[in-house]
Amino acid sequence: MESGAVDFAAAGLTQTEARSDRFDASPSYQNVTQQVVCRRDGAKPNQVEDLIGLKLVVVKNSSYEALLEQYRTELPKLAWKVEDTSSERLLGHVWQREIDCTVSDSTIVSLNRRIMPELEVRFDLSEPENLVWYFPESEGALHSLAEDWMEQPSTQEAIDDWSNRYYGFASLFDYVDTRKFVRRIDQRYRHYEPLFERAADKYEIDMSLLAAQAYQESHWRPTAKSPTGVRGMMMLTLNTARSLGVNNRLDPHQSIDGGARYLNKMLGRFDDEIAEPDRTWLALAAYNVGRAHMHDAQSLARELGKDPHRWRDIKEVLPLLSDPNYYKNLKYGYARGMEPVQYVERIRNYQYILEHELAQK
Repeated sequence: MESGAVDFAAAGLTQTEARSDRFDASPSYQNVTQQVVCRRDGAKPNQVEDLIGLKLVVVKNSSYEALLEQYRTELPKLAWKVEDTSSERLLGHVWQREIDCTVSDSTIVSLNRRIMPELEVRFDLSEPENLVWYFPESEGALHSLAEDWMEQPSTQEAIDDWSNRYYGFASLFDYVDTRKFVRRIDQRYRHYEPLFERAADKYEIDMSLLAAQAYQESHWRPTAKSPTGVRGMMMLTLNTARSLGVNNRLDPHQSIDGGARYLNKMLGRFDDEIAEPDRTWLALAAYNVGRAHMHDAQSLARELGKDPHRWRDIKEVLPLLSDPNYYKNLKYGYARGMEPVQYVERIRNYQYILEHELAQK
């Protein structure tokens, strides 16, 4: 920007005093926290002082480096190295035991620990900080235009949608479950991959989504069953299986095909005007709790002034289906509304991990 090569910078930049002295900042669009990350079986610093003597590496010319410089005024023995690389690459170095620890934004950590589950947040290095766009002083008109745009209600809604799309499931993290899932990709998934590919292509469903849903249902066990009577890879009820032409729920081919067909059916029960990926997430919730209860959730959302076509609103409403203050007035009554919320978010989590693992093969 200083050289005039670009008009503005929008790259996950934390608002710092030094940057704001040189450039004009936009309104904040997201908050992050700088976190110290190490391996679960490695160094275990609990405070800044504990970083002394560790092999600590951070991104060069980053807000992480600037914050560490502030700490060093009181801790002169605090030392680190810098690399002209990405936070993701340094997290990989920690995971591979090449360095002890690094510092990264909380959003970056929340996604990357899913594919490197041994990463562990030891402590927050900063208070929540703003992410902003930066503009050179010579681009005052563009800066003003960006400010006006970012302060519009429609822009804030779009930012909320983007945040939910990419980080909505990120708060869910179970180290043991994640490691088990990654192992089972080779142990179980590979055996059934052709069946998922065939069904996904037949019913125009994302293959990784269908496979992630099957794992949430049965952990990719074709003989799975529950006390409520649902059985098979996609855990179909007897009545649903019959309606889908599934004669043997324990046959993985029939179960996966039937489950994909049923998900496709649920997709068709929602208006075409609902944008993706919300339509898919609503359909997944309907697969779990039933379309009737989803109808109640959407009706309740309208009453509460929320958008019945947005998953980020519906996932706030669904838990109310188990509250007598609400369900007694709904057409289809009581439902364990928190279950479809957890169901969808876990599938999103598994899909994210699966897509990464398959891309590495």
